[in-house]
Amino acid sequence: MAMPPRTRSGRTTPLHDSDPRFSESDRIDGAGSWDAIEWTKVDPVSRSIPQGLQQFLLEAEQVIVEGYGVVLVNTDEAGTLFVTNYRLLFLSDGSRSIIGLGTIPLATIEKFSKITVKLPSAPRQVDKNPSQRLLQVIGKDMRIIVFGFRPRTKQRRGVYDALVRCSRPARLWDLYAFVPGPSKFSSNTNPKVRLLNEYFRLLGLGSYQASSRIVEDGSYTLANDWWRISSINSNYAMCPTYPFALLIPNTISDAEIQQACSFRARCRLPAISWCHPRTGAVLARSSQPMVGLMMNMRSNVDEKLVAALWTQVVGIRERRRKLYIADARPRKNALANGAMGGGSESSANYSQSEIVFFGIDNIHAMRESLARLRDYVDTHGAISSDGMSSYLRHGGWTWGGGNLSSMSASVSTLGDSGWLSHVQSVLAGSAWIAARVALESASVLVHCSDGWDRTTQLVSLASLLLDPYYRTIKGFQALVEKDWLAFGHPFSDRLGIPTVSGSDSLPGEFSRQSSTGSMSPVRQTSSSSASQSTSSHAQNNSSPIFLQWIDCVSQLLRMYPFAFEFSSVFLVDLIDSMLSCRFGNFFCNSEKERQQAGVYDACGCLWMYLADLRVSDGRSHVHYNHFYEPSKFQGPLLPPAAALAPTLWPQFHLRWACPAEAQAGEIEAQCRDMAKKISELQKAKDLAEAKVRESAATIESLTDDLRNEKISSSSAKDWGKRSKKETEAIKRAIQSLGCKVHFSEDGDCFVGIENNPTEIPQKLPFSVSETHDQNPDACARADVADDDYDSPISRVCESLCPLRTRDGGCRWPEAGCAQFGSQFVGLKANFDAFETLSIYDSYFESQ
Repeated sequence: MAMPPRTRSGRTTPLHDSDPRFSESDRIDGAGSWDAIEWTKVDPVSRSIPQGLQQFLLEAEQVIVEGYGVVLVNTDEAGTLFVTNYRLLFLSDGSRSIIGLGTIPLATIEKFSKITVKLPSAPRQVDKNPSQRLLQVIGKDMRIIVFGFRPRTKQRRGVYDALVRCSRPARLWDLYAFVPGPSKFSSNTNPKVRLLNEYFRLLGLGSYQASSRIVEDGSYTLANDWWRISSINSNYAMCPTYPFALLIPNTISDAEIQQACSFRARCRLPAISWCHPRTGAVLARSSQPMVGLMMNMRSNVDEKLVAALWTQVVGIRERRRKLYIADARPRKNALANGAMGGGSESSANYSQSEIVFFGIDNIHAMRESLARLRDYVDTHGAISSDGMSSYLRHGGWTWGGGNLSSMSASVSTLGDSGWLSHVQSVLAGSAWIAARVALESASVLVHCSDGWDRTTQLVSLASLLLDPYYRTIKGFQALVEKDWLAFGHPFSDRLGIPTVSGSDSLPGEFSRQSSTGSMSPVRQTSSSSASQSTSSHAQNNSSPIFLQWIDCVSQLLRMYPFAFEFSSVFLVDLIDSMLSCRFGNFFCNSEKERQQAGVYDACGCLWMYLADLRVSDGRSHVHYNHFYEPSKFQGPLLPPAAALAPTLWPQFHLRWACPAEAQAGEIEAQCRDMAKKISELQKAKDLAEAKVRESAATIESLTDDLRNEKISSSSAKDWGKRSKKETEAIKRAIQSLGCKVHFSEDGDCFVGIENNPTEIPQKLPFSVSETHDQNPDACARADVADDDYDSPISRVCESLCPLRTRDGGCRWPEAGCAQFGSQFVGLKANFDAFETLSIYDSYFESQ
């Protein structure tokens, strides 16, 4: 639905409003509204690039031209339009952010044209009626954009000329992907190495790992019991559009391979794309046989090669195996190719074979079909290129007046586009092939005309159904690189970009178209745009073949939401990256051309870019399917025909015209939000558990410390008790000698002599003093160190002897100390006896 006009007061300041070089006349009054633009009032003004733009530019992206006051008609939003060497970039004046609808890579633009619409003139102003200068841009990704420019500013001409120069480069090396050079998205492995690793996996030789060395020396020609890897095309001399290594039957020599290739169009001989690990049934691919105008040409070597696809296997039940040759074309188209020497096989010439035609149309029908679908979505979407919602078009309510016939007509318009029918044809053909291989153990050879469009779609989609490995992100990359890139799908031709020779790139023809009347001419159908004539359009080789295959994959993802590791968002990002030509993976038409152009060394890798997107969020990234349960889908997927009814792919087909409907009710998005919340809660839980473990460790450490303290306290208490008992024993021993002993609370010991009338206590062992009644002036003091005495009793006797001289000498054996000497001898004898005792705690216990 169109946005209501924004008033001046409600509009945020544009980037250029703060520039002092802009006068009031340069600023558009109400620039946020298409109707508010004064088309004839503004003169062209030279402006510099806003500094805030740099944050939106990619590496090596440079602005070529810019247009100010441009209106995106689809959403009625004003802003600034920049043309860079990579894309059209539309920056909103209101939010100062990139508007996704108006921002499109140059390589994604299919065509563009200038349109001038005259507005109704006011009375008496017949000669001064203004006109709206419009630029319509049609993208390969289902969008039609219309930009409105102010008249007399020459801004539209500048943008248009820049698009002519940059959107259709004449040389491959002029594409943006070559400008930044090697970056962090450069691949660290050679695609040839990855192809060999996939071959090793198919042959059951997963223990082998390929490397650049074995690619160079050609030592990759391994084999199992049935199939082998051949290096006959290592220099691309046999078939320039085939890979350097081919899987072929063991019974076929390289010389026979060389002979067989000449019988197939463009030398694309039958080669194995996938083989069943147990039954040995294979999916093989080739181009049409060159049977001649009369369809009677044969090749014995080709017939032997095709027969080897089913007779090679042994150990199967006695019933005879069958070989199916699936021709993707309608039968009449196959017969028509006989005029150019092509055609189809005859079951009479190929033993045990059955020819089946799938009736899938060619690349031109697919291109026209997608253009009609794009017009349908733009016409009936909520956001249209003419700025009008489908609910309001034709002056009535929904679906052109709201009557049932109008609604039915719009639904038939969707059917008339034919897109869903084409998708269903590819799905049905692939499911049929997968069923033959899985249920009958039969081998299937698939081809169309050249074997690189419809053949690639069928073989790769059937492989996706048969092999669960291809339903993972890593396996899906291997599948695309093997069947689409290595086997030579012409991406440059289908995308409309130059290849190494440059001859395959035909620049588009653009013309300026003027129309008069109301706004209705703005909504031109992309399939009938006057920018290209019908004849040049028919000669164009561009076609959405890969996009259609991805659409088929999305239909399978919708039918089997638990069988795929990747999500629909991953598929959309893959398509956008491929169409944008930002990376070199899908350049050129073959593996040989990409090698010649040095694409892998000069450009970034799309797979590395997508992997880098997933690094930050891990498994919760939007590329991962949160419903994926590989254990439930370990075998093949065989959808019945009734289930192969495709619908529009909302995330891709409706994202521009119906953005709300493209996201509304998406269960996967809601589950992803829930999973993200659960992940956050899990992280909080892990953090809390870590804190609990840390607290428990701290408590345990404190408990150990407390236990040690208790042990130390108990030991100290026991030591104290033991010391107390020993002290009591010493005290009783000394008291038995007639001395009084007193221990103070601070640990000092006082000893007094009983025959001393004053009984002055003496302090030991640090100091001892004694006053005798007969000689009050005579006193003796001794300072004793821990290492200067033999025993406490000796020190007591020596310090209490009243007959010692002042210099410490002894007067013994004078008569005066005879009595004291006898007492000392008894004391010494008692002490010697005391020291020989072993004092235990139980010694002093009461009996």
